[in-house]
Amino acid sequence: MVKVSQLEEQLCFALYRNSQAIIKKYQPYLKQLNLTYPQYLVYLALEPKDETTVNALGKDLGLDSGTLSPLLKRMEQAGFVNRQRSSEDERRVMIKLTEQGRLLEQGVAKMQHDVSCSVGLTFDEFQDLLTKLNHMAKVMGAKG
Repeated sequence: MVKVSQLEEQLCFALYRNSQAIIKKYQPYLKQLNLTYPQYLVYLALEPKDETTVNALGKDLGLDSGTLSPLLKRMEQAGFVNRQRSSEDERRVMIKLTEQGRLLEQGVAKMQHDVSCSVGLTFDEFQDLLTKLNHMAKVMGAKG
């Protein structure tokens, strides 16, 4: 008979526990920025782009439109993004950060620095872990 591994020996549990812990570290910063964690992820996906489609954004984040649409609606109400139907194809909804959304950059940069410094890893360890996790996600076919 095969022995069941202990909880602490499970990669899935280690990832789950660390995911919860790091999101908790973000919370006070996100509150100051008036963002939720999912909205922060939307910000990160939009920040390097001038404009993208809602569909492409959903693919980048691994989110379906049922999850993404209300998230974008709240961000639009807060003044962080603009949604607009494409003039070339009305079925496509274009999304971009507003000037107010772009002003989040400084606060986001401070948050990223502070959180990355608080996880107990050296810069090289942090980069190595990130590389391994991104590779693992790619191998497993994770969306986003």
